Amino acid sequence: MEAAANRTALTDLASVHPLDEHNRAWVERTHPAAWDNPEPAPRYNLLVIGGGPAGLVAAAGAAGLGAKVALVEKHLLGGDCLNVGCVPSKALIRSARSIREVREASQYGVVVPDGARVDFGQVMERMRTLRARISKHDAASRFRELGIDVFLGGGRFIGPEAFEIGGKRIRFSKACIATGARAAAPPIPGLKDIDYLTNETLFSLTQLPKRLAVIGAGPIGCEMAQAFARFGSEVALIEAMHGVLPREDSAASDVVLKALKSDGVKLYCCGKDLRISAMDGKPRLSLVSHEQSYDLVVDRVLVSVGRAPNVEELGLEAAGIAIDKTGILVNEYLQTNNPRIYAAGDICSKYKFTHAADAQARIVIRNALFFGWAKASALTIPWCTYTDPEVSHVGLSVVEAKAQGVEVQSITISWDEVDRAILDGETEGFLQVLLRPGTDRILGATLVGRHAGDMISEIALAMTHGIGLGKIGSTVHPYPTKAEIVKKAGDAYNRTRLTPKVKRWLKLLLAWRR
Repeated sequence: MEAAANRTALTDLASVHPLDEHNRAWVERTHPAAWDNPEPAPRYNLLVIGGGPAGLVAAAGAAGLGAKVALVEKHLLGGDCLNVGCVPSKALIRSARSIREVREASQYGVVVPDGARVDFGQVMERMRTLRARISKHDAASRFRELGIDVFLGGGRFIGPEAFEIGGKRIRFSKACIATGARAAAPPIPGLKDIDYLTNETLFSLTQLPKRLAVIGAGPIGCEMAQAFARFGSEVALIEAMHGVLPREDSAASDVVLKALKSDGVKLYCCGKDLRISAMDGKPRLSLVSHEQSYDLVVDRVLVSVGRAPNVEELGLEAAGIAIDKTGILVNEYLQTNNPRIYAAGDICSKYKFTHAADAQARIVIRNALFFGWAKASALTIPWCTYTDPEVSHVGLSVVEAKAQGVEVQSITISWDEVDRAILDGETEGFLQVLLRPGTDRILGATLVGRHAGDMISEIALAMTHGIGLGKIGSTVHPYPTKAEIVKKAGDAYNRTRLTPKVKRWLKLLLAWRR
């Protein structure tokens, strides 16, 4: 069966499917079969455990500043992002968007001949080609060339300042644990009895499932449900809560839900009593949605809920490191209760994003090696769900502001007010900016639309450096671009300053000057 390595960590070519030239190149870079671990130095300035985004940034950054660094990775360098997350999923999403563009081409005056079809095998091969190409940035040989001692394989702490791998002892002055998290199975009756997919195995598919059930309508579930529906699968999206993207404001998630339905995704939300069994060798899902019972027989099941921290077999107790069910416990400086050891990324953060891991790794370098006191809580973290349209967000949402008792002033701009969006035929969505009442200080923003993730950074920059929305309104933006939506929000704020009293004074001034 495809993806037979389900729930098995990728460590070598034997666990990779399909074993083509692209996957060979990918694995050979990120976990070379003939790799010889070096002899450890007497002592390292920084030991980094985990070669995902946080670990690689910490190792490369520290080595670039002159530190003696050891990097340990049990599986594939690059972590989830390169291997089973951001990179392969966005490659599929791009192919899926192309399909939608072909189907909608007639509205732009482009006639597409009958017979256009999706070659799923080529879609997946393109993904594997691009993943292999990008993997050179995370290659073991590259980090060795940076002066880092790279150790591949499993290891464990054997004391508060020592780590052991393959019988070799690594002594360190400071350490950073960046082992990330993995897909975890939710407690669904019968789930363990079927060969279900997770993000760790989905990208091994070579044949398109005719019927696909996606459990969990969070970011990953929505992204993959939409992509596979566009490829031609009959997709059932199952969510225990109401609607999709339950952590987003309803106005944003409603836009995404409309798009999903347009692509043929069938949503079963407010699901209860979900159970899985087999019918003629196929997964059968029984559930109650909105008080109505359903029995769905599908070809494959993708589970996109639940993450578990990678803390097993690290010997954390020997290093005196405390954990809970969410991962390693750290203070606001990302320091564990062992003052020599820090953590960064998914292993300790509520923000499960590559860019958040990157930012936290930089904090670890400052705090662990250079007597810094940078706080992770001071970071302004934007994020994006890469559905079509995308949902990007930074700072407070309306729901969060209300829950925290924070008063906000809201400014909302629809895409149908932006000329470029009209010209592109992409007017679904909006920008909502939350301000501290009576000021232009930005407390949060939500942007829904195609390429929203590319545009939220302007607002994140403003929030990080205390630039008010009014200043954005006075910044010249090129016309016609979609980025004008942010400028229009700034213009809208500036207009609120033109009160009736100010208008009267201006009218009198202009009358006097005639």
